Amino acid sequence: MNFIKRLLGKKPMPERDPTQSNAYDLIGGEATIRQIAQRFYHEMRTRPETQELLAIHPPALDESEQKLFEFLSGWLGGPQLFTQRRGAPMLRARHLNFAIDDNMRDQWLLCMRAALEGTIKNAEHRRVIYQAISQLADHMRNQ
Repeated sequence: MNFIKRLLGKKPMPERDPTQSNAYDLIGGEATIRQIAQRFYHEMRTRPETQELLAIHPPALDESEQKLFEFLSGWLGGPQLFTQRRGAPMLRARHLNFAIDDNMRDQWLLCMRAALEGTIKNAEHRRVIYQAISQLADHMRNQ
C-alpha cells in the first residue's frame, strides 16, 4: 500500500508510535473516543437548549458522529482516521457555511462537556481535554 501511495505521489501517513503515551491512550483509546462521539450527539439531540445547534446538522446524524469520532481519534493522538479518509481537517474552512457565534460555540461546548463528563473517568484528563477543545471551539467562531 505504501508503495502505491508513493507511486501516486502521496506520502503515507506516519504510523503512530504506540510506545508514546498520549491522551488517546490515557482515556481508553478507540472505545472511549467512540463513546464521546455518541454521547455528544445524544446530548445535542436531547437537550432543549441545543436545538439551534441541532438544526444546522443533517437530519441523520450518523455521518456527523462518525466524522467527530475520526477527528477526535487523531486530535487526541490516536490513528489519524479523519485525515486518512477525508483529507486535512481544516475545521474552520469546513464550517464557514455555518454561522458560528458565541451562542453556537457555547451549545457545542455544552454537549462536549457532558460527553466528556459522562465518558472520561479521570477528572484531570477531562479538564485538560475540555480546556483544549474549548480553545478549538472558540477558534471556530466566524460571527
